[in-house]
Amino acid sequence: MAIITLTTDMGTRDHYVAALKGAILSLWEQAVIVDISHHVAPFNNMHAAFVLRNAWREFPAGTVHVIGVNPEGAKQIPHVAVKAQGQYFIGADNGIFSLLFDGPVEAIHELQGGPDASGPGAVVKQVFVKAACHLARGGAPGQLGPERTSVNEQYIVRPAVTGDSIRGQVIHVDHYGNVITNITRELFDAMVGDRAFTLSIGHPSNNIRKIHRTYGDVIPGERVAFFADSGHLEIAINKGAVGNGGGAAQLLGLRVNDVIRLEFERVPEQA
Repeated sequence: MAIITLTTDMGTRDHYVAALKGAILSLWEQAVIVDISHHVAPFNNMHAAFVLRNAWREFPAGTVHVIGVNPEGAKQIPHVAVKAQGQYFIGADNGIFSLLFDGPVEAIHELQGGPDASGPGAVVKQVFVKAACHLARGGAPGQLGPERTSVNEQYIVRPAVTGDSIRGQVIHVDHYGNVITNITRELFDAMVGDRAFTLSIGHPSNNIRKIHRTYGDVIPGERVAFFADSGHLEIAINKGAVGNGGGAAQLLGLRVNDVIRLEFERVPEQA
């Protein structure tokens, strides 16, 4: 049994996702199809990569991940199948693969041929699905097309670091209104450690001066900061969500790309 996952920006209002699943089952009736998300912000590689990056490691070896975001290929943006850590990823080589993995990949193969028709989902349904079913059935990656040595890279905004501050950014707001930043636990431990700090979020009354373990470490309705499973600093309101008093994004006025500033005491220089 092999799994085929779908990550798209097609939504669930129209017929596009159902058509994808029908195409998969028509090629391979035994396919196990898992929806990761169909509500990625349209054409947003960063959003798609964040969602898939935090899901794919939970899947078993041999899983095939179809990425239906920005799928339109061109001579400069070919379609590829990438193998990494025993799993396969199929999509357009538009920079998204550089956002999914921290280390080198095992293999890259360029997919041959294009869709017979145009329109939303055509590339995913007619090119990506065909390749995904081939791999899920145990087909050789080399039969998909010629091997390549690298994928295109997309620029990542990294936190700006000084001797006494980290200037980060909001990179994602989830379904609950929780805010995820690009400040990682690794960076925090290296720069802040056990020193006192202030996490500045707009108005001074919103500042946070402690990292907790999880939401329940504070009373309902209280703001909290902790490092989520993704390793990124998350800002939330315990039991707060859209429609339930408001999540952190709504109550603290935060949106994607907003600045998050973390200030701490400078370490004295050695004499």
